[in-house]
Amino acid sequence: MDNTPISLLILNGKSADNVPLREAVMAQREKGQDLQVRVTWEKGDAVRYVDEAVQLGAATVIAGGGDGTINEVAAALAQVAQDKRPALGILPLGTANDFATSTSIPEEMDKALALALLGKTTAIDIVRVNDDHYFINMATGGFGTRITTETPERLKAALGGVSYLIHGLMRMDTLKPDRCEIRGEGFQWQGDALVIGIGNGRQAGGGQQLCPDALINDGLLDLRIYTGEELLPALFTTLTHPEDSPNIVDGSSAWFEITAPHDITFNLDGEPLTGQAFRIDVMPHALMCRLPPDCELLK
Repeated sequence: MDNTPISLLILNGKSADNVPLREAVMAQREKGQDLQVRVTWEKGDAVRYVDEAVQLGAATVIAGGGDGTINEVAAALAQVAQDKRPALGILPLGTANDFATSTSIPEEMDKALALALLGKTTAIDIVRVNDDHYFINMATGGFGTRITTETPERLKAALGGVSYLIHGLMRMDTLKPDRCEIRGEGFQWQGDALVIGIGNGRQAGGGQQLCPDALINDGLLDLRIYTGEELLPALFTTLTHPEDSPNIVDGSSAWFEITAPHDITFNLDGEPLTGQAFRIDVMPHALMCRLPPDCELLK
């Protein structure tokens, strides 16, 4: 009897014609891996495929795409009963690949797929927002969120992560802070925020290290606020030398509550969520993820 565990690759449809990936999949199958591929077409497909993976008894579900695809797969896995929950593997196929980059996932498809199938599993945190939304990497709010949400797909395809910076400079006329209050364990702040980063991971927006000390298995969230005083200096310091900025407020907590007198939008690994009140909680060690041994986000 063949006891090879089933693995299911959930592939973003934009990457369906990736030749190195096709070659890597075929090579792993020739080595005896039972690797099945499902291609997403629209929102909700990843959830259905995760359900299918559970029904098949898959040992691993691999998210093939950018941060949004990883988030959608991870969120679906977080809602599976723990005793039936497959491990998470990652193939970096997006524009920015912020989570994959910060966790040292290889860029080469053959190496990334081998890691996703055979790598050691490690328990990592995922984050729940307002009970029914999730992120695995980072929630960002403020001007940076508007830029990453509005950057044209063609610009991202042509220039990659730097496209966010270019589009941001083109939209300087829209630069204004969000007034809000943020509370956490032993933390309280109120004021005008130009950029808000709440990190399980460290970077967002194509490589910006918003939460440079975050760890994905410590049961905590890192918070970084770039305050709204002196807007232009704050923005450029954010992009160049954030450690020197007088406009930075840092915090750490297992949860944060954010309230605002007006609608603000947070980007949850690519998923926009708009409202005036947010409750953000860590789910410690909720997922098993196949990561390289040199991953810097593990304590």
